[in-house]
Amino acid sequence: MRIDKFLKVSRLVKRRPIAKEMADQGRIKVNGRVVKSSYDVKVGDVIEVGYGKRQIKAKVRNIRETTKKSEASELYELID
Repeated sequence: MRIDKFLKVSRLVKRRPIAKEMADQGRIKVNGRVVKSSYDVKVGDVIEVGYGKRQIKAKVRNIRETTKKSEASELYELID
């Protein structure tokens, strides 16, 4: 699954076009490397998303094409 779609499905980013734009601007890293929106996410990847001055770091636990809002947090684990 593409990183922009994963971020939208997992609800880490509200909309897919915004996730795509963030990736293309270099504000998303996977395993310490800046990635483009076409990056293929795998279970175990560590994703860092930059929101202005705030950084969110999450480890991918599961990948699903769709999910309910209540189950979205099961797709990742936040890391401090």
